[in-house]
Amino acid sequence: MGRRVHFVVDPQGWCCMGLIIFVWLYNTIFIPKVILFPHYEEGHISVVAILCYYFCSLFCIASLLRASIADPGKLPENPKIPITEREYWELCNKCNMMRPKRSHHCSRCGHCVRRMDHHCPWINNCVGEDNHWLFLQLCFYTQILSSYTLILDFCHYYYFSPLKKENWDVFVFRHELALLRISAFMGLIILGGISGLFYTQLMGIFTDTTSIEKMSNCCEDISKPRKPWQQTFSEVFGTHWKILWFIPFRQRQPLRVSYHFASHV
Repeated sequence: MGRRVHFVVDPQGWCCMGLIIFVWLYNTIFIPKVILFPHYEEGHISVVAILCYYFCSLFCIASLLRASIADPGKLPENPKIPITEREYWELCNKCNMMRPKRSHHCSRCGHCVRRMDHHCPWINNCVGEDNHWLFLQLCFYTQILSSYTLILDFCHYYYFSPLKKENWDVFVFRHELALLRISAFMGLIILGGISGLFYTQLMGIFTDTTSIEKMSNCCEDISKPRKPWQQTFSEVFGTHWKILWFIPFRQRQPLRVSYHFASHV
């Protein structure tokens, strides 16, 4: 479960994801070239600052790629329904297939997804039971990387000592201000947007409610937690070890939870 490659044929999603990869690639190339390496060579920063930036960049792109190709929880054509849980399944009125309650039919992908939260064009995939943890990691590391980039942009002009530019690349020397302004602009836009999204995602986990359930107003007292937050987060990330919640380079092992939890959908 969750290990199959899931590829969505959607040109709009490809464009959105391509834009995100462009922003990531732009900052991963120019921020070290314009700020980190020059200041390190002149002794203004330590190598730790460079390693931390590449560390955040690596985890950000890894969570993005994995979230985009991971199976979000697509239901098979002929699911085997446990006898003890048949009352917690229902018939989808769009694809005429049996599905667990809290599942949703994605009109863009054309199939039902277990505990679907929403379809995200920025990863060109649904966010469901099996890749929700990767989407949360993507939001988290995108915030960290954007904040780090903005801090470096600020410190380069207002905190670090001026650089000796004799050995600088000609292109970087001529267009330094424009490169960093573009970086700062993209950082502000992404940080503002992803922070709001990350907040709503966290609130959804705290209240054990998906975005679709909130929009359909089918949940009563959605602001009141149904289960302890440690349990809901452990179910999303597939482990009780909190340190593993931050690592995208692993396989999620779903915790066995009956589908009758919050069977209000």
